[in-house]
Amino acid sequence: MTETSKNTPITVYAEATPNPESLKFVVNKLLVRGHSFDFDSLEKSAKSPLATQLFEMGFVKRVFIANNFITITKTEDKMWVELIPSLRRFIKEFLESGNKMFTEDISYEDANYAMDDNDGEVVTKIKNLLNENIRPAVEMDGGAIDFNSYEDGVVSLTLKGACSGCPSATVTLKAGIEALLKRMIPQITEVVAHNG
Repeated sequence: MTETSKNTPITVYAEATPNPESLKFVVNKLLVRGHSFDFDSLEKSAKSPLATQLFEMGFVKRVFIANNFITITKTEDKMWVELIPSLRRFIKEFLESGNKMFTEDISYEDANYAMDDNDGEVVTKIKNLLNENIRPAVEMDGGAIDFNSYEDGVVSLTLKGACSGCPSATVTLKAGIEALLKRMIPQITEVVAHNG
């Protein structure tokens, strides 16, 4: 994790995602390297003071932190136009204050993209395609997609961040990800996803 200096001015801008209930707040600092953290409730955010404070605002349903952005999913009863200025200000002030985004005991559970010596040939190919072709595009939309398993031709993935609950996630999964994986790896017959 990268510490931010109190002297470094932070800029934050909001970017739309395919999920109308989620916005991606991009900052000019690296927040985490090679990992992502997805919190879907106040209770699960205990190891992230940043996420906890966002949930305590009352309209936040999910907080996803990766690379240089924070994707926030709001409740349906609020409009982004009324929330964006205060969220941008909060994120900027939190990061400039030098507060730690995470407690020391948070674990990096996002290692399922990492290559493993026990991975078979098909799993290695799947992980390579996810890392090189799919993950960067999904992150641009404020989300993440993680590899779970491969068994009997079926690839299981987990949707996180803006992808979780996104109306267009099924189309992206079937028309994009499944089509690419099937074309590149003939053993694959189906791709299924679970919301993180």
